[in-house]
Amino acid sequence: MSFNIEQSEKKRVVIVGGGFGGLRLANRLRNSPYQVVLIDKNNYHQFPPLIYQIASAGIEPSAIAFPFRKIFKKCHDFYYRMAEARAIFPDQKILQTSIGKIKYDYLVFAAGTTSNFFGNKHIEEEAIPMKTLAEAMGLRNALLGNLERSVTCATEQERRELLNIVIVGGGATGIEIAGAIAEMRRYVLPKDYPELKGEELHIYLIEACDRLLSGMSQQSSQKAKEFLEDMGVKVMLNKMVTDYDDHKVVLADGTSIPTRSFIWVSGVRANTIGNMPETSLGRGGRIKVDAYNRVEGMDDVFCIGDQCIMTADPSYPKGHPQLAQVAIQQGGLLADNLRSMARGGRLRPFTYRNLGSMATVGRNRAVAEFASFKTQGWMAWLLWLVVHLRSILGVRNRIAVFFSWIWDYVSYGHSIRLIVYARKAKEVADRERREATTHWGEDLIKAGQGK
Repeated sequence: MSFNIEQSEKKRVVIVGGGFGGLRLANRLRNSPYQVVLIDKNNYHQFPPLIYQIASAGIEPSAIAFPFRKIFKKCHDFYYRMAEARAIFPDQKILQTSIGKIKYDYLVFAAGTTSNFFGNKHIEEEAIPMKTLAEAMGLRNALLGNLERSVTCATEQERRELLNIVIVGGGATGIEIAGAIAEMRRYVLPKDYPELKGEELHIYLIEACDRLLSGMSQQSSQKAKEFLEDMGVKVMLNKMVTDYDDHKVVLADGTSIPTRSFIWVSGVRANTIGNMPETSLGRGGRIKVDAYNRVEGMDDVFCIGDQCIMTADPSYPKGHPQLAQVAIQQGGLLADNLRSMARGGRLRPFTYRNLGSMATVGRNRAVAEFASFKTQGWMAWLLWLVVHLRSILGVRNRIAVFFSWIWDYVSYGHSIRLIVYARKAKEVADRERREATTHWGEDLIKAGQGK
């Protein structure tokens, strides 16, 4: 397989990843002096802040996904290819992917992060992550499937395992999914599952640190904890999960919680790129970059967003937080710098402008922090709704999400409670992935021999 892209007189910019940073960069390079090639393993841009609402059956998956080809359908000399980046050969200016090799003049990594299991392979095999749209749909199937099984199971022990939900990770994603499931217990279970009592469904939120939302103030952390506990979530701080054995989450203190819904949202690590020198990698596998987002030791390779770590910003000597706004701002500035490079101009260093942070726990419950003020409760929740609604791509998607939220608010219940298993499609995808990996290995050997 190959990219099937005609060689242009323009220099080629290859962007790996169509998340917040990659999408902003690609958009800002419309009608630029460059040929742009966007590579992503999915054919759509997803909106991660609302992925938990897919998992909790609040909105439909298509509402937070937008096809790349639709976004860029009127762009000249722009190409999208569905592929995974495998390895880089900077001396040849070649990127090896799952569909073949592509030459670049400038290469930008913006592939984001994946779940971090901190080297615990057994937990990685057993836990349910919630980082992508596909994983959120899998979690939705698991949660709804366990509820269905709980009304027909044979033993009390199995019933307890099915009705215990354990969430590991007290960041924004953890408190949001915990709050969403708590609302399902309060508003959905009485109507859909009259055989179950709401108090039978137990929700545990486990955090290894001494507070939730460690990236926000103590005040916001405490308020989020109060919100969750008021909704019936059992918040467990200073507790570390070490294993999952025989349908039990095992803690470092020797205690365990029986469950078949083991959700892992505890930290992230950067997606890896083969052949990247170890000296170019920092904490969490993040790629080290200079003040211009240029990969250290590589003149024509850049990295933006969660996948990179920059220590040149005086306000963030240990690197920027892995937030959407960092990626968006870096993508915008890099586009300006690439345009400037085409004119022979100077580059501007990156300085992050903190626009604030927020997290929602549930109906009328949220925390928000901005440069000039902090707020909790209904006002923070309203601000959260407005900010996220504005950030979703596409008018149709915004309308769909808006009306879903209105319906849920009025009817006190989520409506997308479908259990869908695409088994045949998964088998085909797995077979194609295995074949692509085989071809990649052969191409990698050839590329190495040609060096």
